[in-house]
Amino acid sequence: MARNGKVFLVDDEKVVRLSLKRGLQNKDYEVEDFGEAQDALSSISKDWPGVLVSDVMMPKMDGLTLMEKVKAIDPEIPVILITGQGNIAMAVQAIQNGAYDFLEKPFATDTFIGAIKRAMEKRNLVLEVRRLQSTISHQSETKNAIIGKSPAIEHVRQLVSNIADANADILILGETGTGKDLVAQNIHQASKRKNHNFTAINCGAMPENIIESELFGHEAGAFTGADRKRIGKFEHAHKGTVFLDEIESMPLHLQVKLLRVIQEKAIERVGSNETISLDIRIIAATKTDLKIASENNLFREDLYYRLNVVQISLPPLRERTEDIPLLFQHLVRDACSRYNQQTPPIPSPEYILNLQNQRWEGNIRELKNEADKFVLGLPQDSGSSGQNDIQLSIQQALENPLTGLNNQLAAIEKKLIAQELTRNKGDIKRTYTNLGLSRQTLYNRLKALGLKRKQFTQI
Repeated sequence: MARNGKVFLVDDEKVVRLSLKRGLQNKDYEVEDFGEAQDALSSISKDWPGVLVSDVMMPKMDGLTLMEKVKAIDPEIPVILITGQGNIAMAVQAIQNGAYDFLEKPFATDTFIGAIKRAMEKRNLVLEVRRLQSTISHQSETKNAIIGKSPAIEHVRQLVSNIADANADILILGETGTGKDLVAQNIHQASKRKNHNFTAINCGAMPENIIESELFGHEAGAFTGADRKRIGKFEHAHKGTVFLDEIESMPLHLQVKLLRVIQEKAIERVGSNETISLDIRIIAATKTDLKIASENNLFREDLYYRLNVVQISLPPLRERTEDIPLLFQHLVRDACSRYNQQTPPIPSPEYILNLQNQRWEGNIRELKNEADKFVLGLPQDSGSSGQNDIQLSIQQALENPLTGLNNQLAAIEKKLIAQELTRNKGDIKRTYTNLGLSRQTLYNRLKALGLKRKQFTQI
């Protein structure tokens, strides 16, 4: 089976059709060829996963008409038009009407294959975005869902399922924003303790002078201001789950008491000698390596080993970029709910690809902020003038025409790439992403068009 995707070739010249077909098949594409436009049109649907290549000048139905009908089925199907009788006006009109590319015969095989490859990448992204939207719309509306399809996240989900009803304590390790609290809540909800309290404690946000009282409670008169008995968070979580976030921030003297709670499942309120038995499960989370911290006397080694019965390591977002489209769609829907927007906006495939190319040092928390901005329309400001810039480039090329269609198209291409490099101050990654090109393709075009990145880095 062909690996690189499906291509429909439409040309009334059989020799041309078969030549292009052989070239594509040699590159592992699945190809069907048609002598008439109508035959190809009847086989195209909204979910058709391919690229259409059509000659412009054909009897009965020409390529421009075919493209119009295909765009009516799905405006995001890539259509590449080819012709031996083209002119600059026809090329501009075709691009404005939605053609993905316009090639003048005869063209180099590498040029043709490159256009097919880029068009196929775009089509695959479009279909992936649609699939993810469908997945999101059919999934449970719970805010505690672990979203993702990467092997690492599948492994986390399997671990949650396996250990949910075990009484073993758990240590969750992950960078800031990777969703440690979400995993802890999933474990609780999947366990027999789900009908009892899930008590979350941020050890790094609680003032040290009150943390002991907050955790273990106190008796009336135990200290100044303690005018009544108070139930602590551990006692409040009886029969449920205690989630200790940022456990590495817990003071060392309290780590001793926590160790006793874990070992004996019992507490003593501040100001009391009475031991209160508890049925609790401890889930701790940390963003640092507690083993190294214990070796440096920053964390008790015995507590580390007591907590580390089961360890769940959460990967950073940059190591599971395949999850970003699905996560982003989920976060967009959540943002729409919070901002009272009925219809979630749909990100373009290029927008999703740009998200996948970022580092996301803040992980899912940072991606959530990006989703909020997207719903509010903020990210679109920097790219809002893109279409006007394209039209300006085309107009400039038309006002100063060169000889030959290829030369005129090259002039337009050079202006477009130069403008994008100028806008991004020479940033190659942003430039090829915004133009919908691969990195290597952009470098090849820069060389062919005589453009150098350093010309734009100081603009």
